[in-house]
Amino acid sequence: MTQLPGLLDTEAIRKDFPILDRVLHDGKKLVYLDNAATSQTPRQVIDALSEYYEQHNANVHRGVHVLAEEATALYEGARDKVAAFINAPSRDEVIFTKNASESLNLVANMLGWADEPYRVDHETEIVITEMEHHSNIVPWQLLSQRTGAKLRWFGLTDDGRLDLSNIDEIITEKTKIVSFVLVSNILGTLNPVEAIVRRAQEVGALVLIDASQAAPHMVLDVQALQADFVAFTGHKMCGPTGIGVLWGRQELLEDLPPFLGGGEMIETVSMHSSTYAPAPHKFEAGTPPIAQAVGLGAAVDYLNSIGMENIERHEHAITEYAVKRLLEVPDLRIIGPTTAEDRGAAISFTLGDIHPHDVGQVLDEQGIAVRVGHHCARPVCLRYGIPATTRASFYLYSTPGEIDALIDGLEHVRNFFG
Repeated sequence: MTQLPGLLDTEAIRKDFPILDRVLHDGKKLVYLDNAATSQTPRQVIDALSEYYEQHNANVHRGVHVLAEEATALYEGARDKVAAFINAPSRDEVIFTKNASESLNLVANMLGWADEPYRVDHETEIVITEMEHHSNIVPWQLLSQRTGAKLRWFGLTDDGRLDLSNIDEIITEKTKIVSFVLVSNILGTLNPVEAIVRRAQEVGALVLIDASQAAPHMVLDVQALQADFVAFTGHKMCGPTGIGVLWGRQELLEDLPPFLGGGEMIETVSMHSSTYAPAPHKFEAGTPPIAQAVGLGAAVDYLNSIGMENIERHEHAITEYAVKRLLEVPDLRIIGPTTAEDRGAAISFTLGDIHPHDVGQVLDEQGIAVRVGHHCARPVCLRYGIPATTRASFYLYSTPGEIDALIDGLEHVRNFFG
């Protein structure tokens, strides 16, 4: 068995994840390498969800009976856990959404309806990058179409990094918001936050960071990032689906208008007008994802028990080994950085002229789960002149043996297609 420095005790960790024991086609054991899409869920989170539904299930905040009070304590306790996990100055800066996409849409719509100095209109500009997930492209396209604002973006270098050579021309005094991904879901690139934030602050622009591929894998300190908003999702960090997070600076959340209206986000309502509750409830209309938040809180507890620094170190070793082994495969081209430095644990590649969907299907027959397609990042595929990629992505339970299984599987793909 391959031994690498910095690895976690994956034998012990994998016992927490029941699904990793699944046996698939023809007795093939599951090799799960699709963590950038969705991570697996440990028993601790499954148990927390079951206990909530079995013992505490009720709506939150307004009930005075025991179950309602218990559900409220669990829901708001999850907010406390997330705030501490990301080093938020205040728990009231943590807004629960249903996923990162909703978090990003929330900010786009707030800015479209905001008063000065935050309002996006036909005299202003929005800046994104060419490597964004569609969830950080489409909301800004919609906002620019609705308001007349100009949408601009940073291009990509040949090695899969942001081209910041014209940063002063892209981010200007007209820029209202700069929204970019911390770690690319397709390229794996870790972006230079400091340089982008510094330029945005020079011109008075707000900064939104999509941390969906960062929060599960590394220490996420929103104060150190110096952004105005940070979005991420629970289902990529051992939590359940249906729960996301938007962190925002408190003074901004106080000034910006809500996006959704309904129960719980109000202070007073008459037939003529309404006033709104303070953040975070101002942005959480209706019955929130209560059980999902409880599950996310349990996921945060689980990750903290292992240590984000330890997880980051483990994934760096796994990614470094994976890059090395993949580069040994004939005709394989990594799309993105070809070193383990300044990159996350997702690696996209092409294999000769074999279509990625065929690669994925043959790997699946070997029990190996990877992602194929454009990964909701089609502009990246257009930039590099490819129809799609195969993507392998790793997490705290990934092992060198699984990387070896992937390499053997790719050899089988090559032989299958001659």
